[in-house]
Amino acid sequence: METRASTFFSKEQQERIREAVRTAENETSGEIRVHIETSFRGNVLDRASWIFRRIGMHATENHNGVLFYLAVRNREFAILGDWGINSRVPENFWNEISEVVSSHFKAGDFTEGLVEGIIMTGNKLREHFPHKSDDVNELSDEISFDEPDQPAII
Repeated sequence: METRASTFFSKEQQERIREAVRTAENETSGEIRVHIETSFRGNVLDRASWIFRRIGMHATENHNGVLFYLAVRNREFAILGDWGINSRVPENFWNEISEVVSSHFKAGDFTEGLVEGIIMTGNKLREHFPHKSDDVNELSDEISFDEPDQPAII
């Protein structure tokens, strides 16, 4: 069977990932999105940066969006934070999260890798962007997908 972004995770796994996003966002005013793509060409960070803008991650009020990007056929991922986060955190802020996600991915447990990485992100962002009672969920918690023959669902 051909590997495709939209079928890489079961419905139950997708719900666990969405629930992790909701849980993490209860800890921070940061906005977290997950984007899964079947494949890409080029550099993973360049592609993730392009997706970041394409799905509106750059448009949050505090520029505190975080994208978890995964290309399933390439077996590559990236975690990107907007400039509002990166201007406040140490240079190696994303390293620990990336290492945890990567270790799960190498073991073939992509769901757990995303879930743990997302929760860690919420916990770490809480220090710089604490959740406030009047926070608005600026971006969808839904996973977005790209297939070779269809655009992302945003």
